[in-house]
Amino acid sequence: MFTNSIPQSLSPALKSHLEAQCNFATELSRKLFDTAQQLSELHLRLAQDLLQEWSNASQQLLSARDTGEFMSLAAAQLQPGSDKLRQYQQQLGNLVANANVEMNRTAENHLPEASRTAVAFADEVVRKTAEETEKATQRQREMIEKMHASGHRDGAGHGRETGRQSDQAH
Repeated sequence: MFTNSIPQSLSPALKSHLEAQCNFATELSRKLFDTAQQLSELHLRLAQDLLQEWSNASQQLLSARDTGEFMSLAAAQLQPGSDKLRQYQQQLGNLVANANVEMNRTAENHLPEASRTAVAFADEVVRKTAEETEKATQRQREMIEKMHASGHRDGAGHGRETGRQSDQAH
């Protein structure tokens, strides 16, 4: 999916891991977006239902002939509103529970692949690090041997020069 946007200079193990992570994040984002959309629809339905009920209740209350009828109509309007809120609360709980199940399912589907690619990448890093360490160690050995060999030559030549100078002084 994202293979074209990943630079070619990256190792295949890193590319594979990044792609697995991108796929996981993409699917998780889709699930979150779907949940947010469902939540918005639920809020909108509740708002529409409550506005409709309040509009009907207001018309009935305005048509009341006396205080007793007004109080009776007002009390009758409380029950449908609380039923709508209880229904909303139940739907909201179901939506959150379903979202949780979907997120867990998405994680269960993607985490094994992400873990596998992470282990492969870590193995590659360890292998390359060991190779580079060995190369650096070899270069250091060669440099020490050169310095050591150079020191012996310089030391032997330096000893002869010092000997000649002492002979000339005598």
